[in-house]
Amino acid sequence: MLTEVTTPSPYTRQNPFPGRLLVNRRLNPGSNKDTRHFEIDLSGWGLTYTVGDSMAIYPTNDPALVDEILKAIGATGDEMVPTGSKEEPLRPLREALSRDYRITQVTPKFLKAIAQRASGAPLLKELLQPERKADLDSYLWGLEMIDFLLEHRSVHFTPEEFVGLLAKLQPRLYSIASSLKASPDQVHFIVDVVRYESHGRKRSGVCSSFLAERADQCPVPIFPTTSKFRMPEDHATPMIMVGPGTGIAPFRAFLQERRALGAKGKSWLFFGSQQERCDYFYKDDFVQLKSEGYLTRIDCAFSRDQEHKIYVQHRMHENSAEIWRWLEEGAHFFVCGDAKRMAKDVDAVLRQIVEKEGGMDGEKANEYIEKMKTEKRYKRDVY
Repeated sequence: MLTEVTTPSPYTRQNPFPGRLLVNRRLNPGSNKDTRHFEIDLSGWGLTYTVGDSMAIYPTNDPALVDEILKAIGATGDEMVPTGSKEEPLRPLREALSRDYRITQVTPKFLKAIAQRASGAPLLKELLQPERKADLDSYLWGLEMIDFLLEHRSVHFTPEEFVGLLAKLQPRLYSIASSLKASPDQVHFIVDVVRYESHGRKRSGVCSSFLAERADQCPVPIFPTTSKFRMPEDHATPMIMVGPGTGIAPFRAFLQERRALGAKGKSWLFFGSQQERCDYFYKDDFVQLKSEGYLTRIDCAFSRDQEHKIYVQHRMHENSAEIWRWLEEGAHFFVCGDAKRMAKDVDAVLRQIVEKEGGMDGEKANEYIEKMKTEKRYKRDVY
């Protein structure tokens, strides 16, 4: 069990806690996506977090890609280079490319250096003009540092010059999928492992592939990040939660927290994914929570299980009268997941529900929603 500490934890954002990966389990065998459940050991960390918070994970880069870049720039990896860190200002190049620098996504400085030094890059020079930004973004889609290094072999960088063209490797934030009250020595995550092919090469997400493929061989540095995505302070307050895909993470934590507290305020979960047979994440957990009375209702939308696609916003639309009743009872409304489409669609349907069921015009419905936000009853954790 985590015990209360009387001295400050030595761990900070600059010196994250070295977690240990305990569980790496695929949640959806048979699916065309690879979604995984991870559990990391927190024993002895002396820190804390609240459900709704995120965790920063500090990955290392793919060693095979590091090797390929070293070969492309003609380096051994033993050369000492600056890291940009006060704690350890110099490090061997191989280690710096692994831990300190972003080696996939190209930087403007790197592109300018290639355009200046490469004899065969007139197109790149043109695309770097400020008015061609949209064209440049289109050109760069699916391309990484290594593609430019291999295409322009005549360009030479010293190790120090090369790292000077790179951006710092940043931690990735993931919504926490567990409650410390339920799992006091662990933190859980649900993560889509990013893998794709572009320009004839296989690519992978830096942090998701680190967790899925390499984290069992080394520490997993983590540090909690406070969020305003908070459960109602009064645990009798109803909650409506919309979390398709990996957006389910904080709501699993919310429900675990309520169960640990014995709080049975009404809760309604909208979950969506592609196929029920393989993509119904944490189904057993939710069945159990429902049987124990901690989850009042769950409505699922599996987009690929029928000819026409059904999403969480369609399920909301079907239940508009009941959603309105919950809102009028003071329910808090939460959304977690994709910002570009899902969250916008959910917001639009929520406004339609308020307009229709509340007998309001568009302006009054918007005022109602804005009042919910002011009262901290409408919260979004979107990315």
